[in-house]
Amino acid sequence: MRISVLIRGAIAAAVLMTAGCGVVGGGSSHPAKVSITPANGAAESRPELPIVVKADTGKLGAVTVQGGGATVAGAFDQAHRQWKSNRTLRPATKYTVTATASLGGRTSTTTSAFQTLTPKRTFEIADITPMPGETIGVGMPLIVKFSKPVYNQADVERAMRVTSEKPVEGAWHWFGRQQAIYRTKTYWQPHQAVHLTADLAGVRGAQDTYATKDYSRSFTVGDSHISDVDVKAHRMTVQVDGKTVKTTPISAGKGGQRKYTTTNGVHAVMGKQSPVTMTSGWEGVTSKSDPNYYSLTVYQAVQISSSGEYVHSAPWSVGSQGRANVSHGCVNAPPSFAKWFYALSRRGDIVKVSGTDRELEPDNGFGYWQLSWTDWLKGSALH
Repeated sequence: MRISVLIRGAIAAAVLMTAGCGVVGGGSSHPAKVSITPANGAAESRPELPIVVKADTGKLGAVTVQGGGATVAGAFDQAHRQWKSNRTLRPATKYTVTATASLGGRTSTTTSAFQTLTPKRTFEIADITPMPGETIGVGMPLIVKFSKPVYNQADVERAMRVTSEKPVEGAWHWFGRQQAIYRTKTYWQPHQAVHLTADLAGVRGAQDTYATKDYSRSFTVGDSHISDVDVKAHRMTVQVDGKTVKTTPISAGKGGQRKYTTTNGVHAVMGKQSPVTMTSGWEGVTSKSDPNYYSLTVYQAVQISSSGEYVHSAPWSVGSQGRANVSHGCVNAPPSFAKWFYALSRRGDIVKVSGTDRELEPDNGFGYWQLSWTDWLKGSALH
């Protein structure tokens, strides 16, 4: 009987010990296993490839990346088993990755120190239009010109983001290898701020060619200025924020030849100047003895194309304005109207011309609105 009791007591004690081990010793005696790419000591890491931190066992905690005096941001997956950086790295820069992970209540830290490669060639943004802080019209494109040809256009395009206070759909369109144009599907909404962020540092633009800097640009959309030029009716109408504020008789290109025909379609103001000297040199006529020679000093000239078209003051043709088209392609306006329109105008204002048989080319000045939205998207590397 006593033996039986002792046996039962031993069995109970064994059960208690087993249960106790399950509660107290449930954690792993091994740390979580973490892998980091690029590996510790890597010396020629490609800056366009992301940093990836993986918990092969356990779960990731905090991940920090420092390099070039800045912190690199990233994101975890839903299970917190992987972290990936969300932008390219700067070339020729040392980085340190520090990652914590836990397994069975035990936390461990893993680090990786590496350096990105020094590129054989670099490229940069050579010019951005509009200017910083410029107030633009509702049809203004955003023009980015690069210092070297870009072949990885999708990667470059992906790194450039345009945000506005009043969101509108927009997209980039490449004209050649060195110029990307951002245009909205419809005109910008007036009275708002727009910002370009180009996180290009580390982006591979072509073979062995990387950008080394980021860029940004902010500007403002002002009032909506939309003008309609009816060549057949010899009239110009100006709307400000949707309301008609002024109409005037005008005289447009006299036609007869393509070069004397005002281009038909949606123009955007490229700039303005007063005075401007206009000569017949653009058509190869330079001799004063030639009957087609002319040299005119023009005031209040608002440029609407690269092919030499302006809306400008023309006191010499007041008698034809509202009645006949007599210019070499410009929109001739009465001096009082031209002075008012010149003061009103800013880059990106819309001037729509109708009534001629010469269409404005999409790459003539800011003629990008001549392309349908479907055709515009065809010029994007991401659409």
